[in-house]
Amino acid sequence: MNRIIVILSLFLIHLYPPNVMATVKSGTFVNPITDIAWQEIFPIKIAGITIAPASGNYDTPDPASTPVCVCPAPPPVFYRIGISVSFWEPARMIETVATPYYFPSLGFGLDLASTKGFLSGKNHSLNDALPDQSTFAQAHYLLFPVWSILGLLTDFVCVEHSGFDVAYITEIDPLWQDDELAFIIHPEALLFANPFAQMACIADSVAVNAYRPLEALYWCVGSGGSAYPMTGHVDDENIIQANSTIAARMIYKLARELLICDTGLNLCSCVPTPIWYKPNYKLQAVRPAVNKRAWPIGKSAFFYGANLNPPYRSGKGPGDEFLWMVFRKRACCAF
Repeated sequence: MNRIIVILSLFLIHLYPPNVMATVKSGTFVNPITDIAWQEIFPIKIAGITIAPASGNYDTPDPASTPVCVCPAPPPVFYRIGISVSFWEPARMIETVATPYYFPSLGFGLDLASTKGFLSGKNHSLNDALPDQSTFAQAHYLLFPVWSILGLLTDFVCVEHSGFDVAYITEIDPLWQDDELAFIIHPEALLFANPFAQMACIADSVAVNAYRPLEALYWCVGSGGSAYPMTGHVDDENIIQANSTIAARMIYKLARELLICDTGLNLCSCVPTPIWYKPNYKLQAVRPAVNKRAWPIGKSAFFYGANLNPPYRSGKGPGDEFLWMVFRKRACCAF
């Protein structure tokens, strides 16, 4: 699927003549050694024992609580016995950008003049008589298995072995641009379009800012508000909080479309989650500035937003273009 998306995007780019295409903005390529919050891979649990604790790091319960695990295998073996392992894996990145086709992870983008106005992100007033604002941004889902890219732990079965790839871009997805059209993939949003369901999100906000999100309130993104609609439109005047919510919605959207699965729910396989299990993800802000902590989905920007989006950063890339490192919980049966 990701190959098809990349091919379509390249085809779209080639539709435009050279005189309407130009490089737009510039920044610095992500350094997997210095930009990643490596301490966030902890705690590490092997055979049900925490061998590398991490005081202060966010964590969530996982199935690697027993020393021995058994997984199905093809005949004539039928079953394989292994040792349970769990940790946090930095394996994906999400870009939330105001400029279409700009990639903060690569430090450059393309300016497609004829689509710029329609697809561009914005931060504008919801009502001329009120100060409230909404934010809109495009999102890119990138494969970025850091250990594989660096050539580390190549023999470890619980680490993904692939390379960098652009897996999904919303510029070519009409469902991301229109709230009503996105209703196709989440009709249950009608159940939560009322004050009582939205008031429940206060409990999720309190819980995630105290420690971890409430998985039962799957329609909430903590301090970010509602997980619906699964689009780039967020009713939030805080641009950092809004972009964090957009990144979370991207995870939920891809999980709903069965394009990603959860690696922290089962020791033997990656589990499809059309209703996401949000405690198994945490985000680290990497652009416009690097924040060396990762936080659970829905954490208030009060904890990580300081100096993240300054108005000017000489040589460090543009503001209002965000990049989030996704740490996902990894639980597996190591054979």
